[in-house]
Order: sequence, then C-alpha cells, then structure tokens
Amino acid sequence: MQLREQINQDLKEAMKAKDAKKRDALRLLTSAFKQIEVDERRELSDEDVIKIIQNQVKRREEAAKQYKDADRLDLMQIELDEIACYMPYLPAQLSDEELKAALQNIISQTGATSLKDMGKIMGAASKELAGKADGKRINECVKALLQ
Repeated sequence: MQLREQINQDLKEAMKAKDAKKRDALRLLTSAFKQIEVDERRELSDEDVIKIIQNQVKRREEAAKQYKDADRLDLMQIELDEIACYMPYLPAQLSDEELKAALQNIISQTGATSLKDMGKIMGAASKELAGKADGKRINECVKALLQ
C-alpha cells in the first residue's frame, strides 16, 4: 500500500473513531498533498509524500518552539500532537552512531579532508540519507568529523 493511501485510510479511521486531533492533523497533511498536486500538476510519489511530511514536521517544530518562547504551552501542545501524528509515516531516523558511520563512509568515498569539502559531502549525504536524517543533524555531524 502506498503511503498516501495509508494516510487516507488512517484519516477515515480517525473520523470513525471521532479522534479530532488525529483527524485534523491528517486533514492538514492531505491538504498539503493536494496543494502540491494542483500547483505542480503531477501525482506524488512516496518520496514526495515523505518530503512533504518532513516539511510539515519541521514547521510544527518551529511553531512549537515559538509558542514555548511566548509561554503559550496550550498552542505548543497542539503542534507537538500533530508532530506525533506525522511521525509514524516517516522512515526510521538513523541513530547518532549509524549517522556517523554513514557519513564517514561518504567522506572516504568523496576524498574529503577539510571543511572546504563540505559541499561535496552534503550533496552526497543528502541523496543517500534522504528521509533517514535531518539536514541539520547531517551538517553538525559532518563538521564534527572534519575538524
């Protein structure tokens, strides 16, 4: 079953179960899918769906941080609940050790020796580790490995 179909099925189940939080979160997600399909006039692949979910999670994390800074814990909790609804649809994230090992492999393949080679490493890592690790985590780990 495709990821998009699974999300639609879960949305239907949330409606039947009268789970308002999950229903609303999944509706926001499906509207983001439809927006991209309409704007770009194409069908979304599972990779596209994962990128959209990651983008939505990142937005929710930023909003939750801003709500926390503004001492609006009620709104922060709504954002965190939506993130929790989205996480099961994302691929498992690499642990720090797995990420470090994968990046060391990429560094040896590209022949990088210093921070000047960061662009080559980030390009290869972004392709190879897409969906498995956040770009910010990859960046921080690469800097630590090259210093």
